[in-house]
Amino acid sequence: MSEHQPTIEMPTTYDPRSAEQKSTELWNSGGFFKAGRVPEAKPYTIVIPPPNVTGMLHIGHALDFTLQDIMIRTKRMQGFDALWLPGTDHAGIATQTRVEQKLRESGVSRHDLGREKFLEQVWEWKDTYANTIRSQWGKMGLSLDYSRERFTLDEGLSKAVREVFVRLYEKGLIYRGAKIINWDPAARTALSDIEVEYKEVNGNLYHLQYPLADGSGHVTVATTRPETMLGDTAVAVHPEDERYSALIGKNLVLPVIGREIPVIADEYVEKDFGSGAVKITPAHDPNDFEVGQRHNLPQIIVMDESGVMNAEAGPYQGLDRADARKKLVADLKESGVLVRIEEHVHQVGHSERSGAVVEPYLSTQWFVAMKPLADRAIEAQKSGNGVNFVPDRFEKIYLNWIENVRDWCISRQLWWGHRIPAWHCDACGTIHVAREDLDTCPGCGGTLRQDNDVLDTWFSSALWPFSTMGWPDTDSEDFKRYYPNDLLVTGYDIIYFWVARMIFTALEFTDKIPFKDVLMHGLVRDAEGQKMSKSLGNGVDPLDIIEQYGADAMRFMLSTGSTPGQDLRFRIEKVEQARNFANKIWNASRFALMNLEGFRYEDIDISVKLGTADRWILHRMNETSRDVTRLIDTYDFGETGRLLYNFIWDDLCDWYIEVAKLNLYGSNPEAKKATQSVLAYVLDRTQRLIHPFMPFISEEIWQHLPHSGDSISIAEWPQYDAALEAPEAVREMELLMSSIRSVRNIRAEVNVPMSKKIELQIKPSGADQQAILQANEELLRRFAGTSSLVIDSELSAPDKAMTAIVTGAELYLPLAGLIDIEQEIARLNKEAGVLRSEVERVDKKLSNEGFVAKAPAKVIDEEKAKRADYQAKLDKVLARIEELRG
Repeated sequence: MSEHQPTIEMPTTYDPRSAEQKSTELWNSGGFFKAGRVPEAKPYTIVIPPPNVTGMLHIGHALDFTLQDIMIRTKRMQGFDALWLPGTDHAGIATQTRVEQKLRESGVSRHDLGREKFLEQVWEWKDTYANTIRSQWGKMGLSLDYSRERFTLDEGLSKAVREVFVRLYEKGLIYRGAKIINWDPAARTALSDIEVEYKEVNGNLYHLQYPLADGSGHVTVATTRPETMLGDTAVAVHPEDERYSALIGKNLVLPVIGREIPVIADEYVEKDFGSGAVKITPAHDPNDFEVGQRHNLPQIIVMDESGVMNAEAGPYQGLDRADARKKLVADLKESGVLVRIEEHVHQVGHSERSGAVVEPYLSTQWFVAMKPLADRAIEAQKSGNGVNFVPDRFEKIYLNWIENVRDWCISRQLWWGHRIPAWHCDACGTIHVAREDLDTCPGCGGTLRQDNDVLDTWFSSALWPFSTMGWPDTDSEDFKRYYPNDLLVTGYDIIYFWVARMIFTALEFTDKIPFKDVLMHGLVRDAEGQKMSKSLGNGVDPLDIIEQYGADAMRFMLSTGSTPGQDLRFRIEKVEQARNFANKIWNASRFALMNLEGFRYEDIDISVKLGTADRWILHRMNETSRDVTRLIDTYDFGETGRLLYNFIWDDLCDWYIEVAKLNLYGSNPEAKKATQSVLAYVLDRTQRLIHPFMPFISEEIWQHLPHSGDSISIAEWPQYDAALEAPEAVREMELLMSSIRSVRNIRAEVNVPMSKKIELQIKPSGADQQAILQANEELLRRFAGTSSLVIDSELSAPDKAMTAIVTGAELYLPLAGLIDIEQEIARLNKEAGVLRSEVERVDKKLSNEGFVAKAPAKVIDEEKAKRADYQAKLDKVLARIEELRG
């Protein structure tokens, strides 16, 4: 391992662009992120949720990836053989839609090109955007192992997809049949549930009267989609609804069409809702389909795959479904069938890709029978052998969905994706599913044609945790070493569509859960809490933020701005604060380096005699290391950020570095060298702790510091060291800092600038406090700005002096002529009021029988000690008020 001496010349200001370029080049050339560098180490694995190759990454991706990078960098520094595997998703319909849009701009359709030529266009698109995504990952500072990068359509993953399909088919868990599915009439394909966006629409509820065939009356039904009535094959009522008991089994005449349809009884109907009678359209409604199956009703499709009414629609054939509705409503109104139109606000499904209103549509598709797969996942979760959800409330959401899961429609009428490995024989009507391509029918020898459909994107995504590791080759080194994964980080919005599917497929094909922990984060919203979207124009491009503020500022803001499972509001002011924090770290490090000239890494020795401030900062750094490690392990990045911010900004920069100047500029060479050691040691450890959050600036600073090793990214993570505990130094520094703060507060209150020297008298409360204060007189003089300093436990408060009470001492500032006595009395009365309220608060707590009965003795003792401290301060303030009045 090489040792590096400090490079004294650090630029005056931090330049993120320069640091980001240098660090990226260092990491890439060093190969530090390649898994397997430490083969004897325990593995730790994350596979990236693969972004779609549909375009640029957005700010939600930046949050997701930053959280993963924090974990993988931390684990790598902790000595794990850390693998973060990158990859992208072909994103079936999303990518095909984008390419088709591009072609339309040139006046070309995919059908003009044909399947093969069209797919060439899509592969070109994929290559372009995969490169773009890879570039964005680099700009974000993600420590990915690019040697293992995967794509859901690459050869290895395609083999895994086909293997899974064949095995499920052989077990009878994949089947082909006609069911109601989500249909996009614009893209002419089935959609997954996640590709349907529900929007609140101001619509109408149409009340229709269907006459009884015997002329004895009518039954009133209501619908929001009157054009589907043309496919009605029954009207259903509840079997216990007395209003309709005499009608069950009778026939109604379907208006317009004239077809007779039966009145049936089914418990699906809510008898107390509306008229209690419901039209049944099995080919155009999922619930009606189920009713139709129970009653063996005909299934009549009244529109084609583009949403145009077909021959079954009678006089409306050839009309678009929207136009057909308008004409039908007018006709029904004229004929007296439509008796009332009621305004009705309801949720209508829209295709996420084309924007078209989704049509529930009877279609022959491929399905996965979900119950056997779901039952195994449920059993694993409930037996304690399942996935650990963070926050744990998402376990209930996951179980609720998987316990009520429906069969999964996996076929899509697209060209881009994994083509279904099924071959149809038109000669004998058989279907053959196989791992390898087939040409001739095994049964009759006829020519086979492969199924035109492709698989739902989520089918291949469901295999991602293990297909990326070489499965189905279970002897592959990566599969044996890095599977199951340790962590999945993803948004709560895809818990059903992706997380659940990964779990049940992993259990089915590997007998293991795919990952130990699932960290669910929220959405990134704008400052007003609105969801970001192109239509609202409130989206944020992470590259724009990086360009303006640097990647570290963006990463720190995103990762520390929310708690697990909660949405995050993106505020540019928070990014600016993070940038200011980065500048604070830079300036502190630059000062330190200016005072480490000639100081070598091997010179660091914190075992020598150290001063109070030295021991205090080592204690605080050690304490921060311990707490940061614990918080990262529990994914509490917000609290981690707060601790790091407070330690670096307050303890290190505002206090220790200022105090260190006394020794660095002093005449005692031993004290100077000790402080240099502490400064170099603490700065080194601080950069390591902040590195997972702010990798670029920490690498740049660390390379300037005296250090050992080639990159901070593989430096050892700071360990808690009991030998660095120094509670006595903490008590000493608290006395000194509180005294200095009090003096500065009084200065500010009476507008006495630090440039004006003052007299300061300190009355310690005991011998220990007196020894501490006297040992640090130089520090007190420097930071309180005194012309004279008296420390004496026998002091009496002088007349016309400002007074401050701290734990362990009273401070007097003789400021006659500089203040108004009455104002000082008013100030002390205000301070007395605060102290009195604290005494009352503690008294109330200690008089609470419930608290005293349940609280540990240590807690009660702490409260009593607080009470005594507040009372002592209050007594002194009250006494001082009397003195001033006297």
